Amino acid sequence: MRIVKKIVFGLLVLIVLLLVVALFIPKDYTVSVSTTINQPKGIVFDYVKLIKNQEEYSVWVMQDPNVVMKYTGTDGTVGFKAEWNSKDDNVGEGSQQISKITDDRIDVDLHFERPMKGDAKAATFVEDVSGNQTKITNEFYGHSDYPMNLMCIIGKKFITDAQTQNLANLKKILEK
Repeated sequence: MRIVKKIVFGLLVLIVLLLVVALFIPKDYTVSVSTTINQPKGIVFDYVKLIKNQEEYSVWVMQDPNVVMKYTGTDGTVGFKAEWNSKDDNVGEGSQQISKITDDRIDVDLHFERPMKGDAKAATFVEDVSGNQTKITNEFYGHSDYPMNLMCIIGKKFITDAQTQNLANLKKILEK
């Protein structure tokens, strides 16, 4: 019986400790990943502003070859919406919609239904490094309420790894 009490007490202490730690973790976070692509800015921008092209380089889309995609509007313009639905919970169900485009930035609103409901924002920036080199940066802006903000540590790593791979895939495609 003493062992059970010690285990229960230990679990309670761990839970309280995690809840205290979560008080000091920001609820809002940004993940930013960049690479340089050996192509002019116009070529890079014209490719990444088309959401349908993500089927060629996004690890999330490529993870499930049976993902069902639905598109609404004109790709590469404000209001274009891409919806996905997958039986694979690593891909889940959700949508992204272009909310703003300038000559060097694309902003999208993200909505997730499954595996967890939520909303977020993301942006892609392209910057001329030289005539034949472009710096591209993907940013993801997330928010998690207390105490789920404790999971941001894991979520940020997961998103960073995926975005890094996405940019590596994109670089490979555009530098062919």
